[in-house]
Amino acid sequence: MTLGDILDQYASRPTSTEADFDHVAPQVAPEVLGDGIAEAFRSDQTPAFGDMVGQLFGGSNPNQRAGLLNQLIAAAGPALLGKLGGMLSGGGGGGGLLGGLFGGAGAPAAPGQISATDAERITPAQVREMAETAKQSDPGIMDRVGGFYAQHPELVKMLGGAALAIALGRMANRTPR
Repeated sequence: MTLGDILDQYASRPTSTEADFDHVAPQVAPEVLGDGIAEAFRSDQTPAFGDMVGQLFGGSNPNQRAGLLNQLIAAAGPALLGKLGGMLSGGGGGGGLLGGLFGGAGAPAAPGQISATDAERITPAQVREMAETAKQSDPGIMDRVGGFYAQHPELVKMLGGAALAIALGRMANRTPR
């Protein structure tokens, strides 16, 4: 079965999503894959964006977690930091993880960036809330997170068949055959 054959199926009716996603993901351009993932995030046929991002975060390694968190913080900026600063710092105001982003005690090596070590202290439930806050501040975050996970397509499969079918359908509409 060729790439075009598989994608043609998704233009009209989904079939075996996980196997097809495994076959298609490495063959399409990263921007096409990212767009497909973002379409799954936007769909009303999948869980909320925050729920899906929390799930992806839970399955990610520490470096991937840090990369995702840095995407969310860049998108939401002060809105996210103000809303979640107390939760992530243990309620103590400017200390803790987010306080460190601005030069406080325990600041990471790169100011404004969460390290893989810091990312280990954050839960998927906290990321769910962060993702929803980021989406309110900047709806384009869905495209950037889609692009981020296009670099890690093995994780996208954990979103389930509906999300994969939507992603594959979007890729089918963007891929010349």
